[in-house]
Amino acid sequence: MLGGSKHVPALLSNLIELYGNAVKISWRKIMEAAALALDALGRVREMVREALKDLTPEEMLAPPKPHIAWLTWHIARVQDANFSGLLDRPQLWIADGWHKRFNMPPVPRDYGSGHRHTREQVDAFIVTDKPLLLAYHDAVYAQTEDYLSTVTNPDLSRVLNEPQYSPLPTLSIRLASVINCNTRHAGQIEYLRGLVKFKGWFPGAEG
Repeated sequence: MLGGSKHVPALLSNLIELYGNAVKISWRKIMEAAALALDALGRVREMVREALKDLTPEEMLAPPKPHIAWLTWHIARVQDANFSGLLDRPQLWIADGWHKRFNMPPVPRDYGSGHRHTREQVDAFIVTDKPLLLAYHDAVYAQTEDYLSTVTNPDLSRVLNEPQYSPLPTLSIRLASVINCNTRHAGQIEYLRGLVKFKGWFPGAEG
């Protein structure tokens, strides 16, 4: 019923740890709420790790643009910015000093929100340190998991205090937006991997 997900059991354990054995909640009700978002974002994390596993620095920066290195960073930055905002805390990028490890300035919206990065900005990103890119994504995902472990079905209808948007978004809309962004870019990374390694994407190419 859960498609073999490895993320849902961890979420259930977190809920039981938080609220004790009095929690009587079915797998189905969990999946109706935050665990569905966690499962989707967990799959993104796995897709990215698998795609990067044997890429060279040259392949990570190879055209077409945006290249794989930028997309990998962008996925984590979007997730960090959104869930840090939901938690009402500074982004891990800045608070935990990740920007220093990337040799970049502490700018909260440096990730090209709304796909506003120019070709020049993408070209300027040349970080190909896979352990660093994946470690940042791991830290961001851990924060995401912590937040989603506290979210219940009624929370999804909560209206967010974001007057820059009209109408105001709900929590469910914010989660859907992050999932949409992350899954889109994870798919781009997989396609680009096939393109730079096999000159095209073929389902059986890596069989």
